[in-house]
Amino acid sequence: MTRLSVEMLAADAPEPITSAGHAQLGIAVLAGIAVIVLLITRFKLHAFLSLTIGSLALGAFAGAPLDKVITSFSAGLGSTVAGVGVLIALGAILGKMLADSGGADQIVDTILARASGRTMPWAMVLIASVIGLPLFFEVGVVLLIPVVLMVAKRGNYSLMRIGIPALAGLSVMHGLVPPHPGPLVAIDAVEADLGVTLALGVLIAIPTVVIAGPLFSRYAARWVDVPAPEKMIPQRPSEDLEKRPGFGPTLATILLPVVLMLAKALVDIVVDDPENSVQRVFDVIGSPLIALLAAVLVGIFTLGMPAGFSRERISSIVEKSLAPIAGILLIVGAGGGFKQTLIDTGVGRMILDISEDWSIPALLLAWLIAVAIRLATGSATVATVSAAGLVAPLAADMSTTHAALLVLAIGAGSLFFSHVNDAGFWLVKEYFGLNVGQTIKTWSIMETIISVVAGALVLLLSLII
Repeated sequence: MTRLSVEMLAADAPEPITSAGHAQLGIAVLAGIAVIVLLITRFKLHAFLSLTIGSLALGAFAGAPLDKVITSFSAGLGSTVAGVGVLIALGAILGKMLADSGGADQIVDTILARASGRTMPWAMVLIASVIGLPLFFEVGVVLLIPVVLMVAKRGNYSLMRIGIPALAGLSVMHGLVPPHPGPLVAIDAVEADLGVTLALGVLIAIPTVVIAGPLFSRYAARWVDVPAPEKMIPQRPSEDLEKRPGFGPTLATILLPVVLMLAKALVDIVVDDPENSVQRVFDVIGSPLIALLAAVLVGIFTLGMPAGFSRERISSIVEKSLAPIAGILLIVGAGGGFKQTLIDTGVGRMILDISEDWSIPALLLAWLIAVAIRLATGSATVATVSAAGLVAPLAADMSTTHAALLVLAIGAGSLFFSHVNDAGFWLVKEYFGLNVGQTIKTWSIMETIISVVAGALVLLLSLII
């Protein structure tokens, strides 16, 4: 919670919520979410505007003074963008440099050169998981689809046997592993530790992607047996380059921020002394901002220069990488505003009371809320930021590990059953040349498997740690 919202709450501390108050707040939440869903799905309004209007509607239905609602929304938007905006921007720069320099193609070609027939689906899931670390989902799809189609055609593989593992790897990274926007927003909302969340996210991601990728692809290939559409094979980024970076330096650059953030989390656990000089050093170099900034700066020398890019070309890549994320930043910021409006109107207290009265485990409640919003809006990002705002108060008394698991429960729920109101659904359908029924049998079921498996593993881990 921001300092501004804390001061506001202190000045206008609400009375204990009565049953009537619960009813009014419950109606306000449902009305606010309904407004968001209706504007996105029926009127095709941008998610940023929909979340903004939904936040104002929530405050109005809750009976809060409109000026206080505006203050809450603005404070939440500002604190969220301040917390994750720079990280999203740095991730976009690294991803763009990875794609334009041919570094992504270098990783793909190196791994595929060592893969045989039976191991090809496993190679695809490995490629997608590595490439998916710094890339947004849509960028990863556009980057990997040419590879999937070419491998399927030249190797005479089933398109689904190759494509599903690649999509699973990208989707799991997008939903569970920072620095992707969804997990970052949820971490910021529940004040979880990023290093611990990253470590647990990777731990859960590995079995999840294996089940939803190579294993499920066997059945998907039987249900939908379609050839790779020739017309959808676009040019790869590195085909116009005379040279491209090596496999080792490229992989090291991608993994650098992950290693730094995990190292910080490990040192925090082992040393556990804020005054210790070693821990203070790792607190700096392992912070998300420094870790991603280091990767971007290293990438200039390991990706840009080996590809023969001039300083002007590298500057142009940075500039071009920032424009496409403007919409994402606004959606994330508006989601933060919606979250703060929920908290300041007393909805957080209501969610706490409901979880206690109904005896619903907090992690399961978070997953269910994210699932409901995902099904209604079609957007994993909207589902994540909205669910995080609703369940953030549940993290107040949680341990560090359980707060991280709360983030992952939200992320898992946000991936549930992608269908016709999700842009990703149509992206996959068109690239793979499928009809709506075939896309549901493959992509939609794969997303549901990811959500359910990851959610179950979160609950299982909560009993162990």
